[in-house]
Amino acid sequence: MPLAYLHYDVFTGEPLLGNQLAVFTDARGLSDDRMQRLACEMNFSESTFVLPPEEPGTDARVRIFTPGLELPMAGHPTIGTTFALAHAGRIEPGASRITFGLKIGPTPVDLEWRDTVLAFAWMTQRAPSFGAVVTDRAVAAAAIGLGAEALAPGLPVQPVSCGVPFLMVPLRDRQAVDAASSQAAGLAQLFAVLPEPLGIFLFSVEPPGSAETVYSRMFGAAVGITEDPATGGASGPLGCYLVRHGVVAGDAARRLVSLQGVKMRRASRIHVAIGGTADAIDEVRVGGEAVLVGTGEILV
Repeated sequence: MPLAYLHYDVFTGEPLLGNQLAVFTDARGLSDDRMQRLACEMNFSESTFVLPPEEPGTDARVRIFTPGLELPMAGHPTIGTTFALAHAGRIEPGASRITFGLKIGPTPVDLEWRDTVLAFAWMTQRAPSFGAVVTDRAVAAAAIGLGAEALAPGLPVQPVSCGVPFLMVPLRDRQAVDAASSQAAGLAQLFAVLPEPLGIFLFSVEPPGSAETVYSRMFGAAVGITEDPATGGASGPLGCYLVRHGVVAGDAARRLVSLQGVKMRRASRIHVAIGGTADAIDEVRVGGEAVLVGTGEILV
């Protein structure tokens, strides 16, 4: 039978940029194996499958799959699925919030409208947890094909999680970020000193007065993604890292922008808002736009 899906580009307002997402808006009757195989068939960073709600206080259950595995949460699938359900008429125009039941638990998404059209969505992520600093900076740099001198001085290489952990790797400048490449042997050596394999989120801090806060990339070999053009699940941890280590503070922490995916020719603008202080972060939100670029059916 035909299984309908919507194809979105997420964290962009312009088609053919941002991060691609397939949203299967009615996944009732699909087995876990079939969802995984469909995500592999689509071959986007992630695909989502919408099901009736199971937990009290949630509006829909959403399952998120990369081509290789299911994720407990992720940013661009959450934002893109919100836009898909609004397009399908399953969110009342003007509603201020929808709550998804993700594998990690209930996840609220705040909504901003332009008349009856959804214009922007903000997902709330968990408060951060910070892992142990990687002391061997040369090993961390080698995992992305660089020397230790490419790392930003004064900032640590450190895992941070707001639901899914990522290793934050600060680099000196855009040129270093663009020069990086995922190195299988180097990653194996790095993962040997970490509690678990992680997505590698590398970034440089932009000069004062720039339109963006950081310029970034994400290597996701650990989750079956060579490189991701927009990683909302890493952007909450990124914002928390920047606040914890004094890169931003106060009002500036509530209007962070990560420019990701440029090297892949899929520029993405990911907005981040962090509340609280460096030692007591109490709000983590990641937001953006999404644009519908296709519809389709798969015969399964």
